Amino acid sequence: MSLNEHSLQALSWRKLYLSRAKLKASSRTSALLSGFAMVAMVEVQLDNSYPYPPALLIAFSACTTVLVAVHLFALMVSTCILPNIEAVSNVHNLNSVKESPHERMHRHIELAWAFSTVIGTLLFLAEVVLLCWVKFLPVKPNKSSNNTVSSGVAAAITSTSIMVPFGLVFIVFAVHFYRSLVSHKTDRQFQELEELSNLTRLQNELDNRGESSILQSPSSHFP
Repeated sequence: MSLNEHSLQALSWRKLYLSRAKLKASSRTSALLSGFAMVAMVEVQLDNSYPYPPALLIAFSACTTVLVAVHLFALMVSTCILPNIEAVSNVHNLNSVKESPHERMHRHIELAWAFSTVIGTLLFLAEVVLLCWVKFLPVKPNKSSNNTVSSGVAAAITSTSIMVPFGLVFIVFAVHFYRSLVSHKTDRQFQELEELSNLTRLQNELDNRGESSILQSPSSHFP
């Protein structure tokens, strides 16, 4: 095996392990968050005597449904692709990396990872805020207190005011992380291209030396 082929296979194996790690993270995160969303939907107890705003109930139902759908999609992609990658990664053969579908299904893997870690997490933060409003809004104010805002509304406003900055921090971190990752991948690709060019030049030099030694060897038998 030439140096070029060995370097390309090492790059393919690195991509395979990265795809497998992303699918595992997506499957674990999606299963956990979708389970929490379903439990929140089932266990929430609505007060029939309280007139909930229709927009609040519609937003809570839509957010929960979209959250579960997004995570189930990511879980489905991970469940379908991960066994094929695991089967190849457990084979101790360098050439078996060509049998893995991780390069052909690269877009699906990235989509599942984005749905699970970015979109799904943002929807989960919104789900927590809406759940606090649905849970605490029916709490009636105490008759003895002169506060115009009930304790339930105050609790919902408090949870919203805490969660909104965390959501903004999460968005800023996601954008910064994505830009840093793209920059790192670009630098790594340039380095790999430079290494491949150096390996190609070295391989050509070795081939030229081998050809020159073969051409010079017959002349050594004659005086």
